[in-house]
Amino acid sequence: MTAQRPFRLGMIVPSSNTCLEPQTYRILGDRTDVTVHSARTEVTRIGLDQDSDRQFDVSAMREAGELLATAKVDAIAWNGTSGSWLGIEHDREITAAITDATGIRATTSSLALLELLRRHELGRIALLTPYTDDVNDSVAAVYDAHGIEVTSSVGWSLSDNEAFAGVAPDELLEPSRKLLREKPDALVYLCTNLYGAPVVAPLEAEFGIPVLDSVAVTLWHSLVLAGAPLLDPRWGSLLS
Repeated sequence: MTAQRPFRLGMIVPSSNTCLEPQTYRILGDRTDVTVHSARTEVTRIGLDQDSDRQFDVSAMREAGELLATAKVDAIAWNGTSGSWLGIEHDREITAAITDATGIRATTSSLALLELLRRHELGRIALLTPYTDDVNDSVAAVYDAHGIEVTSSVGWSLSDNEAFAGVAPDELLEPSRKLLREKPDALVYLCTNLYGAPVVAPLEAEFGIPVLDSVAVTLWHSLVLAGAPLLDPRWGSLLS
C-alpha cells in the first residue's frame, strides 16, 4: 500500500519578505504531515500610491498560483496583507483568479484573518503593524466596512518591506501590552514580514486575550482549506 503523501501548501511570498518562510517552518516544527512550497512575486515597498498598488496585480498572483499548481499543492495562499488596505474585494479577485486557473482552493492573509474573526465573533481589534499611519488608517477603514472596529493601532512608520523583519520580537512587547490593556477582543500583528508569532503565547498568557499573527493565521487557513490538522495552541489559542 502506498503511504499517503503530506499535505502540500503553496505560498505566494512577497519578494523582499524574509520572515514568513522561516517563521512558517518554525511554527510547523517537526511535523511531517505538511510541506510548504513557495513562489515569489515582486514586492519591495508599502504605501498608498499607484506604484505600490501595482505590485499586487491580480495577473501576477494568478501566474504565481499557476506555477505552484505544478507542484500539485492542496491549497494556495497569497501570503501578504495588501487586501487590508487595497480592499477585501481585491483579495477575492486574487483567490477567484487562482482557483479559476488551477482548480485549487485559495486564500490570502487578509481573508484568513477575516474568516478567523468571524468564526469567533470578534468585532473589536487592536492593530500593530510596521506601516505608516496613513496605511494603518486605510486598514482601519477597510475592516470597519466589514464590521470590524480597529479600536487603536501602533505602527513603526516604515515603508521599505525588507526592513519590516528587522523589528525584533522583544520590541513588540511593550506596545502590545499597551494595546492589550485597552481590552480589545483581539490584538492583530498585521504583516507577514513581522516577527509577531514568537510573542503570541506569553502575551495571551498574561492578558487572556487572543493575539493573532499574520504568518500563523495564513498558515492556519491554508491548513483548513487543505483539510490538514491545525496548529499547536502556542502559536495562537484560536488556531488549534
